[in-house]
Amino acid sequence: MGFGVFIHRTDSIYDDSPAEQYQFPSQYLGRVQACIGDWIIYYEPRKVAETRGYFAIAKVGQVIPDPKAPGMYLALIEPGTYLDFVDPVPFSNAEGVIERGVLNEEGRISGRAQSAVRPISPADFNHIVALGLDEHEPELPRVDEPGTVAAASGFAEGGQAPFAFEQERDRVAQFTSRIVRNRLFRRLVLQAYGKRCAVTGLKLINGGGRAEVDAAHIRPVEANGPDILTNGIALSGTAHWMFDRGLISLSDDLDIMISRQANDPDSIRGLVNKTGRAIVPPRPFERPHPHFLQWHRENCFKQ
Repeated sequence: MGFGVFIHRTDSIYDDSPAEQYQFPSQYLGRVQACIGDWIIYYEPRKVAETRGYFAIAKVGQVIPDPKAPGMYLALIEPGTYLDFVDPVPFSNAEGVIERGVLNEEGRISGRAQSAVRPISPADFNHIVALGLDEHEPELPRVDEPGTVAAASGFAEGGQAPFAFEQERDRVAQFTSRIVRNRLFRRLVLQAYGKRCAVTGLKLINGGGRAEVDAAHIRPVEANGPDILTNGIALSGTAHWMFDRGLISLSDDLDIMISRQANDPDSIRGLVNKTGRAIVPPRPFERPHPHFLQWHRENCFKQ
C-alpha cells in the first residue's frame, strides 16, 4: 500500500466521479493497484482554467476492469472517505514546489509531474493535507447543530486546538471521524456560500460570531451521501428543516420547488428569496450537482 496523486480534470474525457470512482487506462494499473487500501490526493493540473491544484483526498477501496470501456479500469473510492480540502493547495508557492517528490536530483521539475497517477511520499502527503485542511480559523458551529460536543473532547468552540495531521500513518484514521468531517464540511460549504442561506438569501451572524446557517448535505450521509461540496448547500435552520422533510427542493436549474403537500405554501414562498432560485457560488464546480439534486427530488421531495 502507498499514498498516491490522481490527476483529475473537470473537462476530462474519462468517466470520473471523484467521490465514487476514477477511470484510467491500463498503463497506470500497477500504480493504482499500489494505492488500494490507502489514501490518494486529487490534483487539477495548472493548465486547467481556475485550477484548484490539490483539492481533495479519498481512499481507494478496489480496482476493477471498467465493464463499459474495454481496456480501461476503475479505481473505486471507499464510501465515506472522499473529503474536499477547505483550502485547495497550489502546485507551488513562494517557497517553491509543494510536492517535493516531483523534483529531480538537480531540483528541477521532472517528468513525474505530468503523470496522471504517481506515488507520493508520506512527508509530501501529510504536508499537502495539513495545508488543505488547515483550521487556523475554524468555523463556529451552531449551538444546536448535531455533532456539537463538550469542551473536554477538544472539538468544542472555546479551547479548540487546530486539527493537526501528524506524520504517523495511523493518524489518517482521523479522516473518517464523523465529528471532524462534519466540522470541515461546514467550513467548506459556508465559505463557498459566503455564510448566506441559498433559499432565503439571509446572512445572519449572531453576537458570538457564529453564522446562523447550516451546511446541509443534499443526499444525506445516512443515505451514502459524500462530503463533497457539490453535495452541500448552505441553509438557514427553517429552510434546512423543510429541505430535509421534502417540503422544498431544487430543480437542475436551481429553481426552488415547493411541495404541493405543504400545508402553508404561501408562507414558504414568503421565505424564498425574490429570484425564486437558489443563491449558489459563482464557480460551477462549487454548485450543487444535478446527480445529488435528482436523488433529493426522487427520495425526499413530496411531489
